[in-house]
Amino acid sequence: MRKRWWAVIGLAIVALVWLFLWPTGKYVEVPGSAESLKPYVKVAGIKDTAKGSYMLTTVGIVGPASPAVLLWGKLQPYAEVDAQSDLMGDDSSAEYDALQRYYIKSAADNAIAAAFKAAKKPYTIDHLGIYVMSVLKHSPFAGKLALGDTITQLDGKHYTTADAYVKAIQQRQVRSSITLTYLHKGKTHHATGTLMQLPGSKKAGIGITLTENTKTTTKPKVTIDAGSIGGPSAGLMFAVQTYTQITHSNWRRGQNIAGTGTIDADGTVGQIGGIDKKVYMANREHAKVFFAPNDAATKKILKLDPSYQNNYAVAKKTAKQLHSTMKIVPVHTLQDALDYLRTR
Repeated sequence: MRKRWWAVIGLAIVALVWLFLWPTGKYVEVPGSAESLKPYVKVAGIKDTAKGSYMLTTVGIVGPASPAVLLWGKLQPYAEVDAQSDLMGDDSSAEYDALQRYYIKSAADNAIAAAFKAAKKPYTIDHLGIYVMSVLKHSPFAGKLALGDTITQLDGKHYTTADAYVKAIQQRQVRSSITLTYLHKGKTHHATGTLMQLPGSKKAGIGITLTENTKTTTKPKVTIDAGSIGGPSAGLMFAVQTYTQITHSNWRRGQNIAGTGTIDADGTVGQIGGIDKKVYMANREHAKVFFAPNDAATKKILKLDPSYQNNYAVAKKTAKQLHSTMKIVPVHTLQDALDYLRTR
């Protein structure tokens, strides 16, 4: 009898370990937060003391999930379960986290430029180099450059855009040698490799995904630090908060106003993921307005991504499901958001 009880206890322990500790390789996306931007956006000599808040909204990602977390996820509103490859592609968790940190840094920098442009105030954009976003496994620079490095020169020459680097590389012959100068953890390094033939093309390449690494300088100085929050989707609301402070505008009327969307330095707002979860959190935090990117699902877009859904349409649908009185406002640009705030 005693042996039977020990067997039962052992099986129970195994079941609990499996339930709470067994890695499924899945990740659960759930509503994250809706937070005031006042603590995150600092403008030298200018404080936002008006009532109400502009709010960023986030999606929470839990994982790698155990079976217990997957069960918990089924109870959460608007939760989704993703395989690691769907969420992160070929990146490791560490690489994915590094990329999200770059995205929010870039979003902050673009937001500052867009806000100063909209306010017709002077600013300068310095091109620090080209940020490495990914490295193909068969790239000639695999094992030399890593995600997060910044390329500053190609064969001793500095270019100011990723396109300029790509064009300079594609003018070379496949299997010709080039040397890249790059920054890794703040230190300068050099790497030499033989150009590869790009997949599906006869053009030469280095097998690295690149984007610009810039820094916007302004007076007064603006600092945006969102702490552990990552990703590009806070860009629009960073810009709205920055514009509010540098122009001393008070258009909130004491209310909470939320939103989401990527932003370019020229003020263009782009599509993001998980907007249903962000609408849910904004509604829970009593926001009166929610700005949503409005890029229609054109035939061209649907051909590239058959699962594409317009953020604005999904946001409106979610607000209706929640019986929310929150106003969902479509935006293509920062100026759209500012015009709405000024005239509502």
